[in-house]
Amino acid sequence: MQYEAKTSDEYLNLLEEDWRKEKLLTIRQMILKYAPELEEVIRYKMLNYGINDNYVFALNAQKHYVSLYVGTIDKVDDAETLLAGYNYGKGCIRVRKSIIIEDTGLKQFIHKTINMWREGEDISC
Repeated sequence: MQYEAKTSDEYLNLLEEDWRKEKLLTIRQMILKYAPELEEVIRYKMLNYGINDNYVFALNAQKHYVSLYVGTIDKVDDAETLLAGYNYGKGCIRVRKSIIIEDTGLKQFIHKTINMWREGEDISC
């Protein structure tokens, strides 16, 4: 879904109060807690996290899932194991209603991706 928001606060206020908002807020907190240096901005009508046009993640609530976008998932070591149970593609992790985020390796995946970004490794598409 696309949200006509100019700031992250506006974006969050536009989200419906349902499971998607809950999951999006959980993922958002994982990112911001581990990497407080990342700026949260709106790009392409979704939340983006990075510094100076060097973005690590994008996050968006879709109709049937929450999308976490990362450059190329396969560049992260052990991504297949960490993301077991998720439907994902080259650069998009789909978080569905049935997923219990805390019971998965998503937090470790986010940390590994941020660590790679901090070290200057290429995580882009």
